[in-house]
Amino acid sequence: MASEMIVNHHEKAYALLQADAEKILKLIKVQMDNLTMPQCPLYEEVLDTQMFGLSREIDFAVRLGLIDSKDGKAILDKLERELSALHDASLRK
Repeated sequence: MASEMIVNHHEKAYALLQADAEKILKLIKVQMDNLTMPQCPLYEEVLDTQMFGLSREIDFAVRLGLIDSKDGKAILDKLERELSALHDASLRK
């Protein structure tokens, strides 16, 4: 029973971090589609703030032992790749 709870907490923590990463991606996509260009300081400030917040969440989850550090890094790496692709696509418009 205790090991099931631990696994459930690990899965829940990972899912919550993934959901937060997805929210950042959606926020940036909306901003790029409707508000500003990637070169805009406001865009960069929002992105930096959101990415910093997510990295702190991941660090906290790692320190609690809820997720492995490589899984946390993978979340950030995937989000950075997706954001880079969005940025490139917006520049091609």
